[in-house]
Amino acid sequence: MAHPSPRAHPTAARRRRARPGSVARYLALLLMVVLLAGPLVWQLSLSLKGAGEPLYTRPPQLIPEHPTLDHFATVLDRVPVPRYLLNSLAVAAMAVVGNVVGATCAGYALGKLRFRGRGLATAVVVAALLVPSETVLIAQFLTIRTAGLVNTLFGVVLPTLVAALNVMLMRNAFRNLPAEFEEAAIVDGANAWQRFIRVSVPQVKGVITVVAIFAFVGSWNDFLWPLIVLSDEQNYTLTVGLNRLHGTFYDDPRLIAAGTIIALVPIVVFFAVLQRYFFRGLEAGGLKG
Repeated sequence: MAHPSPRAHPTAARRRRARPGSVARYLALLLMVVLLAGPLVWQLSLSLKGAGEPLYTRPPQLIPEHPTLDHFATVLDRVPVPRYLLNSLAVAAMAVVGNVVGATCAGYALGKLRFRGRGLATAVVVAALLVPSETVLIAQFLTIRTAGLVNTLFGVVLPTLVAALNVMLMRNAFRNLPAEFEEAAIVDGANAWQRFIRVSVPQVKGVITVVAIFAFVGSWNDFLWPLIVLSDEQNYTLTVGLNRLHGTFYDDPRLIAAGTIIALVPIVVFFAVLQRYFFRGLEAGGLKG
């Protein structure tokens, strides 16, 4: 009768050899969670702590002893959050529509169409990515003022109505599509618009979702530009309006944390709705160079 080999099973041996690498990956993931989610968890903890609880202890106490929602009610009572929320939603909606339509059209032109000056146009878009936004704030403001759009929501969204990053994302997505799709459509007699709408766009829906999320988050979180353009409190976006908490309630970080959580909720909801398409867009290679 044959005796089993004293050697360990090859699969088990491979698992033991791979264990140090797995531990390193889990440690890296844990570090990323702490760095990325740590500030959010801390803000949520602050917003739920009661008035008598210590805020800064060693080690930090993340779970409140007496959790309360009074700070959220105070923020909603002292600051016209619904008004600011509607203004931010209007700005974000215009940014999403502008970037989805504009970036998709521009990306298709740069990625699929052949025309004189295409390389120069691509170089201009890349150069726009390299220019810090703070260096063009004065020029943007002068342009908005000349157009009579100061203290308007459209003046807030106009500079980012078509972002250079989103144009490059869509360009790369269209360039990664197999040329056979376009060639078959040309043989069938389809013109450029028909190839764009019926052939190419359905293939890059995931990347379009990525563009929509980037546009929404970017416009929603923007603070400096709306602060410069808007002067009437009735037109304040949520990020600018909640800044009043720093001046009026500066001694109570709980209220500031509650305002931060309120401003974060729409972003979480928007991403939760589109997350399935977002990850499909990443897997489709839309972010590849």
